[in-house]
Order: sequence, then C-alpha cells, then structure tokens
Amino acid sequence: MFKTKTYAQASKQNANTSDIIKIKETFPSIGAKEINQINSIIKRSPKSKPHIQIMTKGPSRKQVIISMGNNNIEKFMKNSAIHVTNLNRNLRNTKSEVMVNFICSDLCGITVVTNKVSIPSDLLIIEKYVKISENINSS
Repeated sequence: MFKTKTYAQASKQNANTSDIIKIKETFPSIGAKEINQINSIIKRSPKSKPHIQIMTKGPSRKQVIISMGNNNIEKFMKNSAIHVTNLNRNLRNTKSEVMVNFICSDLCGITVVTNKVSIPSDLLIIEKYVKISENINSS
C-alpha cells in the first residue's frame, strides 16, 4: 500500500482575488502567508477608540477645593466619613439645600464634592468646619 499525501487548502473569504493577485505581482518573492498578512492590513477597518461617556446634570462647579499641607491632608482624610456627616449636619442646621457627597484628596489639598453649587454662606460653613477640625494645623 502506498500512502498518499493529502493536502488542505485554506482561503480567506473576505479576500478579493484581484487584490491578492495585485499584491503577488507587486511582491513576487513573498509567500502566501505574508500575502494574507498584507491583505488583512490593507483591508482592516479602523477601530474606533474607546471613550468614556460623561453626563453632567446642572452646573459642574460642585466642588470646594481647600488647600492644605500633606500632614493636614492625611489627618483630615483619616476621618473623612465622619467629616462628611458633620458637614452635612452643619449645612442642614442652616437650612441649606447643599449636601456633601464625599471628600477626596489630591496633591494641593482636599476637594469637597457637593450635590449643588455652593453659595458663599455654604462655603463659609465648610471653611469654618475644616479650620476647627481637631488635629488640623490652621497655620
């Protein structure tokens, strides 16, 4: 018995025969694998870059930025949940509609994010609270 060799042929369905012939005529010394790679590069559709969709409701000035040193930032952020509660209580006592959502820190200080744009009286309440907070060096 003679063993016969079997061959398989694979083809790409998106490939246009005339495009492959043009590539083969332009580059006669390359193989079939390289031709398929070149054809896929040419025919590749440009992918859209992923992006984040952001929706804002109302004005975007809902942040109060308070500058302070690194030592004070660390001390203040240790009890940030308590500070949010206390700030909301102080604001509620003055019949303000502004409520503090959360407090975050960055390189230059802390940022107090509120639900609405703060009016000057609300800013004074937040400033006074931060200044009288324990373990904060106000200088």
